[in-house]
Amino acid sequence: MSQYHTIAVADLGVDARARFIFRTYAHLSAAIVGFVALEYLFFMTGFAEVLAGALLSVNWLLVLGAFMIVGWLASHTAHTTTSKPLQYLALAGYVGAYAVIFTPLLFVAEATAPGAIESAGLITLLGFAGLTAVAFMTRKDFSFLGSMLRWGFVAALLLIVGGVLFGFQLGTFFSVGMIALAGAAILYDTSNVLHHFPEDQHVSASLQLFGSIALMFWYVLSLFLSSE
Repeated sequence: MSQYHTIAVADLGVDARARFIFRTYAHLSAAIVGFVALEYLFFMTGFAEVLAGALLSVNWLLVLGAFMIVGWLASHTAHTTTSKPLQYLALAGYVGAYAVIFTPLLFVAEATAPGAIESAGLITLLGFAGLTAVAFMTRKDFSFLGSMLRWGFVAALLLIVGGVLFGFQLGTFFSVGMIALAGAAILYDTSNVLHHFPEDQHVSASLQLFGSIALMFWYVLSLFLSSE
């Protein structure tokens, strides 16, 4: 069932819109806290080292590919699921999957670039706050970015597959491009929260926002590591 079969948030009254936005960002905050808690648990129990060893034994670009695919699946879920239990299950599963995928990158960063994780996290949060402010202050509908984002993610996935097949490294410029793409995704997702998501899908909205923030954090941290 499409998300557009119910009333879009832009057509709600002021109070209803405010409730929707508050619920969306409350769930987004919970997802971020859950992600951080899982990573802390992984590192405190030693599971991070085991998991990183297992994932780093395969081609690292395959992990990047998995990251892209999980993001696409989450976005698809956000646009098609209307069941609240399924929305919560998708959000929890999405956070858990990202915690697993991020572990090798965080493990390498902790070992080779102390402080990089905190710096990348701060830059990501500042970038997210700035882009969110742009969307809220201008009230512009950024839905026109949808086609560009789809083509951008397809192109990125093809580059990752090419790297796996032919053994070339994607390098710094790829990370910079993906940070820009993640920024566009944040604008697009925030615009959808303000204009297009239906009033009963705040969980799906938070899932989509979380994915865009995670994407930006991944490539900001990757850029820090590439400069070491």
